[in-house]
This record gives sequence, C-alpha cells and structure tokens, in this order.
Amino acid sequence: MLSGQIADGFATIFAGELIDRFGHFKLWHGAGSVLVAISFSSVFGGCMPCKIFGTSSSTLRTVGYSMFAAIFNVGWAATQVSHMSMLNCITLNSTSRVVLASCRNAFNMVANLSLYAVAFIVFGVTIASTHADIENQYRWIAYLSIFIGCCFVGIFHLGTKEPRLKVSLQGNNRSRISWTYWFKRVLYYQVALVYVLTRLVVNVSQAYLAFYVIDDLRMAQSAKALVPAIIYISSFLVSIILQEISWTGQCLKACYSAGAIVWIFCGAGILFLPGSMSALMYIISVSIGIANALMMVTGVSMQSVLIDRDLNGCAFVCGSLSFMDKISCGLALFVLQSYQSTRVIQENHSNDVYFSVTRFGLGFVPAFCSLISVIVTYTMKLQPAPCKPLMEPLLV
Repeated sequence: MLSGQIADGFATIFAGELIDRFGHFKLWHGAGSVLVAISFSSVFGGCMPCKIFGTSSSTLRTVGYSMFAAIFNVGWAATQVSHMSMLNCITLNSTSRVVLASCRNAFNMVANLSLYAVAFIVFGVTIASTHADIENQYRWIAYLSIFIGCCFVGIFHLGTKEPRLKVSLQGNNRSRISWTYWFKRVLYYQVALVYVLTRLVVNVSQAYLAFYVIDDLRMAQSAKALVPAIIYISSFLVSIILQEISWTGQCLKACYSAGAIVWIFCGAGILFLPGSMSALMYIISVSIGIANALMMVTGVSMQSVLIDRDLNGCAFVCGSLSFMDKISCGLALFVLQSYQSTRVIQENHSNDVYFSVTRFGLGFVPAFCSLISVIVTYTMKLQPAPCKPLMEPLLV
C-alpha cells in the first residue's frame, strides 16, 4: 500500500504539470481510467510475475502486487487530477464550484454504496465452500465493478465537453503559472494543510473502521458492512443539501469547522466506547458521515478559492495537494500498522474498554487532525472573487 501511495503521490505532481502545459482534461482522464482498469483487474487476477516465472515466492508476489498497485495509482493520479481540475474550469462562480464539489462527493458515496450492492448480489448468487471459491467471489466483485466503472467513464466522456473556460482565459494570457507563484502565497500552505488533514481524517478512519467494529466492539459480522453504509448514506444526503447554500468564504470556514468539531466528538466517543454499548456506533456513524461530507466538500472548495481565476496553474494545485495527501496517508497507515502486532492494551473489566492501535487510529488520529484543521481554518482569509449570480440552477 505504501508503494502505491508513493507512486500515486509523485504521479499527481507530474500529471498536474503536464495537464497545465498541454491541457486536454478528458484525454488524461481517459488514459488514467484505462490504466486503472487494467491494473486493478491484474491485481485480482492473480500474481502475474509468478505465472511468468513459474514460482510463487513471497518476494515475487510482493513485487508483482506492488508493481500493479503502482500502475493503478499512476492511472488514478491522472484521473483524479484531471477531474478535479475540470471542476475549476467549468465555472468561475464560487457557489457553482461548491455545488460541483458537493455533487462530486455525493456520487463518490453512490459509487461506494454501489460496491456493496455488487458484493451483496455476488455473495447471494454464488456459494463459497473453499478458499478458491472465496477468491472467485472477490474476483467477480472486482470485474463487475470495473465493468460498471468503465460504462460510466464512457458516459462521462460522451456526455461532457472539454471545458472552454481555460482556453478563453488563456487567450488573454497564454503563459503557464510557475510553481513559485503558489509557493509565495500563504493561503496555498493553509489550504494544503487543511486538505491533507481532511484526507487523513477520512482515509485513516476508513482504513480502521471495519477492524474496530469487529475486533474492538465485537459486533456482528454484518456491522462491518452496515456501519460504513450508514456513513456513506449520511454523507450523500448532506452533500445534496450543501448544493442549496449560497457560499461565501466565511460560510466555507464555518461549515468546515462545524464538520471538524463533530469529528472531534466522534473521535472521543470512539476512543472510550465500551463493547457493551456498541449499538451507539450506529449513531456515531451518522455523525461521521455528516462530518466527512462537511469537511470534504468545503475542503475541496477551498482549493477553488485559492485557484480563483488562475486556471493556468489549477492542475498543479490539485496535483501538489494530492501529492501531500497520498504521502502523508501512506506514512500514517504504515506507522500505525508497525505497532499493530505490539499493541498496548489497557483493559477495564467493568466497561470492556481497551486502547488498541485500531481504536487509536480510528478515534484519536482523526480527532487530532480535525482539531489542528480547525485552528488553521480560523487563520485563513478566504475571499472568493465576486461573480454574477446564476440565473438558473447549475444542477437539475
């Protein structure tokens, strides 16, 4: 995973630079989607180098899966950076950009829920009695997900035009914005820190959620699917509601801070929640979903405020922030996992609370990151450029 995150991080920098130089968002998005589909299917198709060399040593398997993980993340970097950059080149209206970000986050939740639907169908149709049968089930889940994803990529490319806003602005100024332009702006570092902390909150919590539910709270096996589903549904609903707000810089800061404060309380609850009161996790899940949506939508929208009309460097901003996000998340998970085998357990027999690495990773880390992000957000001076109001809704 760390190798994939590092490859993804460096790929986002190069993808952002090349997109700023040559444009063609859809071309980069399409090429990245092809790499994602090929590498993802190869990961679930088995160890390719093992089949080529006729051996299945652990070293060769590690190299093989790391190679395809790196290819996957390179493709994902091109897809993600081009898609996020398009958001800023479709409109200059600050409220419209937040609407697009909230719509993007909402459909991200739809994609996550769709994966559960695919898994539910596969597990219901097929019966697994051996280890090989279980592997085949997950292969079918992967292949069906790739097929559905490719269908929607095709719809996206057929139904979406290449943004012309960047081209029209380049007519007045064709020079590409230098990296140093962003490095001289205090707001760049503030937005970068908030975005990285937000991604740490979402990614680290998502990585440990299922383990916490099963290993720490001793809930039923179905809970490891039900709890994330509740989070995704809550995030989806909040993302839809956020589309109806008229956004200003102060409103962005207020909504982000609200989401971060909610996460702080959720983290405290997770850290001290006893197994005997595990049912409260469903209520906490609703709060986590709300907090994730508030932080992700407004955190991404802060990038748009930073970019403003400087569209000749928007891909670099998205790429550089994603680079810091991938590297920090990879290192955070690597460090946490290094303590997993030697976790410190403090048991309280009266309420069945113990502090494992999983509980620490899901409770303390996101809460601490949320606290720091609130402090940084308070120091920001977000002033979106005034734009003419929309005459009709951007999304119907």
